[in-house]
Amino acid sequence: MTNPKVLIVEDDASIGLVVSAALAAEDIDVQLCDSVGARDVALANGHFDLMLTDVVLKDSDGLATLKDVIAAVPDMPVIIMSAQNTLETAVRASEINAFEYFPKPFDLNDLVLAVKQGIDKKRAAPDGPGDMLAEANLPMIGRSAAMQDVYRMVARLLRNDLSVLISGESGTGKELVAEAIHSLGHRKTGPFVAVNMAAIPSELIEAELFGHEKGSFTGAVGQAIGRFEQAQGGTLFLDEIGDMPTHAQTRLLRALQSGVISRIGGKASIRLDVRILAATNQNLEELIARGSFREDLFYRLNVVPIHMPPLRDRTEDIRLLAQHFLMLAAKDGLPTRKIDDSAVSMLMGMPWRGNIRELRNLIYRLALICREDTITDATVAQNVETTSDSEAPLQGASFEAAVGQFLREHKLRGSSREKLYPKALAQFEIPLLQNVMRQVKGNQLRAAALLGINRNTLRKKLTDYGILP
Repeated sequence: MTNPKVLIVEDDASIGLVVSAALAAEDIDVQLCDSVGARDVALANGHFDLMLTDVVLKDSDGLATLKDVIAAVPDMPVIIMSAQNTLETAVRASEINAFEYFPKPFDLNDLVLAVKQGIDKKRAAPDGPGDMLAEANLPMIGRSAAMQDVYRMVARLLRNDLSVLISGESGTGKELVAEAIHSLGHRKTGPFVAVNMAAIPSELIEAELFGHEKGSFTGAVGQAIGRFEQAQGGTLFLDEIGDMPTHAQTRLLRALQSGVISRIGGKASIRLDVRILAATNQNLEELIARGSFREDLFYRLNVVPIHMPPLRDRTEDIRLLAQHFLMLAAKDGLPTRKIDDSAVSMLMGMPWRGNIRELRNLIYRLALICREDTITDATVAQNVETTSDSEAPLQGASFEAAVGQFLREHKLRGSSREKLYPKALAQFEIPLLQNVMRQVKGNQLRAAALLGINRNTLRKKLTDYGILP
């Protein structure tokens, strides 16, 4: 059998050459081009087992033009690479039925493995083009590495009905993930029904979920349709599932296993056509160990786990989030404001126990109170609560002392999901880059020379951290 052949469409020559060398080492023949025009010529004149393509190319949006390519060559797997690390990019890649999506920077070994898997899949059983999803308003903001995992998982869930358990602290946006899975998926024309399990009295929760017949219990003066029936053909989102009482967990498990429910006091069986999404801010494994949550229900719900990172683990997204909330505030009738680097830097140093919800409320307050058109660090300082001594920023402290404080705070949080090095690096690089860019008045050549790094490296860091030149 001849060597497989891959077309790489990438206008960053350094990335193209590195990927080409890695694939050549696996006995994969490679043709490299840097534009949509060159890509189309290559496809017209040759046969390829797989195509790797960037989104932003010299002459066009590589993703926007892929629909025609896939229609013309439906059996060729396509892998998308992009520095535009948003949920929109991941979903657009899913819409064209891309074999895989890799946000930059990516792990080269993972990319090579995906290429080999795509080639094997094509040679074993060629795929046809998938159904296209309609454009939708995308609810999540952020380009951090932590959010890339969320985006990629959401994109993979759009064409199936697998149960999903979304975990994360309060205020991290768990319901936004549920809404995205519903509104972008194949059930988007059906209802999205959200139920907060913590807000329903224990004795009424089964009636709320499954409905009841007239006279089935004291106070049941008429028939009531439950949330499961309301969600038929769509999605049922069970928020704060960890607060569900044990007796209701048993009936929920039975409904999920059988796919059938009956109203309280009723005899008729109702066949379910509902996708189940659940969310919790609690550690369900600990609840299981204490006997307050059923282990079999956990495994029924936790088919696909998605963890929403706390805001302190994605501080590089704070600039985008703040700008987004300022736009929302203006739409809600508040004054139109901007936010400068000094204010963003101060926001990035805050603990954010309330996560995205806390940031949103603060931005709205700043938009209302700020006397100037631009929010500065002084405005932020005047409108936030004073932090404790252990959390106060070390103004004028030595670098060693700042590292010590960072490590103490990290230890206090005690999160096994935190990756210490990239978070520490970001907290050092962001204020460094902001100060240098201010010193050179936005001149990237001078900034790169002052820092002693390549200009392309500087440009990528500015983009990754959302720092405007």
